[in-house]
Amino acid sequence: MTTGGFSTARLTRMRDVMTGHVERGEVPGIVTLISRRGETHVETIGTKALGGDDPIRRDTIFRISSMTKPIAAVAALILIEECKLRLDEPVDRLLPELADRRVLRRLDGPLDDTVPAHRPITLRDLLTLRMGFGFIMGSPDAYPILAAVDEQQLGMGPPKPATPHSPDEWLRRFATLPLMLQPGEGWMYGMGFDVLGVLLARASGRSLGTFLRDRIFAPLGMDDTGFSVPTAKLDRLATCYQVAPTTGGLALYDGVDDSQWGQPPAFPNASGGLVSTVDDYLAFGQMLLNGGKHGGEQILSRLAVEAMTTDQLTPAQKAASASVPIFLDRRGWGFGVSIITSRDDIAAVPGRFGWDGGLGTSWASDPKEGLVAILMTQRLPPFDDLYHDFWTSAYGAIDD
Repeated sequence: MTTGGFSTARLTRMRDVMTGHVERGEVPGIVTLISRRGETHVETIGTKALGGDDPIRRDTIFRISSMTKPIAAVAALILIEECKLRLDEPVDRLLPELADRRVLRRLDGPLDDTVPAHRPITLRDLLTLRMGFGFIMGSPDAYPILAAVDEQQLGMGPPKPATPHSPDEWLRRFATLPLMLQPGEGWMYGMGFDVLGVLLARASGRSLGTFLRDRIFAPLGMDDTGFSVPTAKLDRLATCYQVAPTTGGLALYDGVDDSQWGQPPAFPNASGGLVSTVDDYLAFGQMLLNGGKHGGEQILSRLAVEAMTTDQLTPAQKAASASVPIFLDRRGWGFGVSIITSRDDIAAVPGRFGWDGGLGTSWASDPKEGLVAILMTQRLPPFDDLYHDFWTSAYGAIDD
């Protein structure tokens, strides 16, 4: 047993299991990281590109997609602790475009069949994804509101193509649409954090990227995290793939030389726009595990971290969700993170918090076990077996 309480034999088994996913052609490459009690193990398996000979490395840069949300939530909590924002204050003060909302009478109804919102949208609504707008399970043809989202180029879904609009223009367009649910009524995944990014920029008086860099990335030493990859670092960016529906093989989703992340975006997306590395994200995940501390600096108070990582949803709000209900299966939602609420397998430890990225990444911090674990690949889901095998192996490696 190691000083971190890991089994050396089981760490080897974890590598063998992960190697199998690469050898079967499911993903070109994988980086895994598990860290406990100051002991960190990183494995790099495969290549940065399909059919290439450039090996994936510990400092390979990945598109972390929705793992952006926890970072944006920390940014919001920083501003709350500075008394520049309040959880239950209407966002209208800084986002007047969202005052006097209308709400669809029926989710699948015409856009002009609406009722007034019962109350304004609050910051708490954005952080807990209870704003009343988000992804819908079902055929887009059945929902006129989804056609309107596409027409306004609001970028719902994986961040490619990115919206071409500036934050102010994006919000103006979003404000032309009614909400899908009453604010606070139900959990709807996604766009609350798009709105949150605009709010953070206005509240801080800086661009979102600048604020995140100054208040989170620089203090944590997250030098490779941002909304784009500098030209000098592009050779470290992994090529990104998706499953081709016709062949079942891997097809290019985003390259390197022409990557969407090769230049700063018009709209820095707080919902899913960042790139990062395993070591950068370890610093973030460990800071939360440490109660907001990193080295000698307090990024957040312990109480803010506790609020962030506590389930904020009522049973009624979960039941009202029309948006990817599997995300709430035996889970709760805090401020930008999912929280395990019941134990049904080895890796489902109640209190474990974290989130996945829709372009192939996953992270969680576990206060009970003192564990931070991160998986990074360069392929869009589905790959339930890969995720399951990683988390099962990560917890199976604990030997104390």
